[in-house]
Amino acid sequence: MELHRGLPRQSPGSEATTRHLLSLCGPLPERPRALDLGCGPGPSALLLAAEAGDHGADVTAVDLQDGFLDELRTAAAARGLTDRVRAVKADVGDLSDRPDGSFDLVWAEGSAYNIGFAAALARWKRLLAPGGTLVLSECEWTVDEPSAGVRAFWDPHYALRSTARNLAAIQAAGYQVLGVHRQPDSDWAAYYGPLDERVAGAPEPAGPEAAAALGFVREEIAVRERYGHEYGYTAYVLRPVTAGDGGGWPVRPEADGDAAAGHAVHAVHTAAFGTPAEADLVDALRADGSWLPGLSYVAEGPDGSVAAHALLTRCEVDGAPALALAPVAAAPALQRSGAGSAVVRALLAAAAERGEHLVLVLGHPEYYARFGFVPASRFGIRAPFEVPDEAMMALVLDDSVPVPTGTIKYPAPFGV
Repeated sequence: MELHRGLPRQSPGSEATTRHLLSLCGPLPERPRALDLGCGPGPSALLLAAEAGDHGADVTAVDLQDGFLDELRTAAAARGLTDRVRAVKADVGDLSDRPDGSFDLVWAEGSAYNIGFAAALARWKRLLAPGGTLVLSECEWTVDEPSAGVRAFWDPHYALRSTARNLAAIQAAGYQVLGVHRQPDSDWAAYYGPLDERVAGAPEPAGPEAAAALGFVREEIAVRERYGHEYGYTAYVLRPVTAGDGGGWPVRPEADGDAAAGHAVHAVHTAAFGTPAEADLVDALRADGSWLPGLSYVAEGPDGSVAAHALLTRCEVDGAPALALAPVAAAPALQRSGAGSAVVRALLAAAAERGEHLVLVLGHPEYYARFGFVPASRFGIRAPFEVPDEAMMALVLDDSVPVPTGTIKYPAPFGV
């Protein structure tokens, strides 16, 4: 605490980043109820209190350190925000006294590591009111194979994961992705700059515990200077999946009756696209060697009819196996109902469960980003035809397997 007391931030960040993440949340209630977890001295809490919603938020700011909470109370009073900011001493991992649905916005910049990313996704979800948003950041590997030196520091301290693995965890926890933001190096400088000055001016440690604390901070800063290109903070803006996003639709693998002559899957694609071309493609893939039993899924309507369908078939990237997500369709009357999202989520989960590593899709970037897809070009993957970069997308299901680079080879029925 002596090293950190009075510093402006307790993790990498900036007002610019906080404002950008706030903009990704979309519309908020006029005066949203916000919960800032691991608030430190409160830079995010103060900004939310002043700027979230139309007239600022009512913020409950939580931390275990009395010193940080006192700093926040003083800053809130100086800015005339005392009535908007409530500083509370509590453990971000134990919020059992908070009722379900208490907050429109749960904010956690740099604090999820206290309980682990997966635990944060699971435990904080219940706190969100209907339509509420979770914003949290996580330190991640930014290279496929981190150096031994950087792993020697991080592995005993906190097990970093890749963006792809965290996106898979987000999907498994039942969230849709509203935004992903890799924090710039300037956010790290805003944290480590003042801390480095404090360390440089620190007196000789009075005992072994103080010496260990000072040594750890010095090592932390040195590791960032040497290996900072190998890891960084990524912030996620998330919203729990609801019935409208597909949470209320029954889904299942395709059954024999769905694929019979004149079958329901064919009818859904024909109706959705206005021509039989996509429906005929499904039939051709079903007869092709690229077909993978168990990776054709449907969502059922209230009457048991097929409301939506999605399909994964085998493709390749530079000879390495991958999956092509195509086609995807929902009955016209049920489009925007969440049926299509439900069947895609179930299909991706089934692919991950059977050990598949990589899924590729050519589609609308805003739609497929909610499942964790990112431009395939980030991995050096390209389509075999001209296509906008943002429309050719990839989802890494298992980052323990190297992601191949090169041109996609689609099954023959695609005709490319």
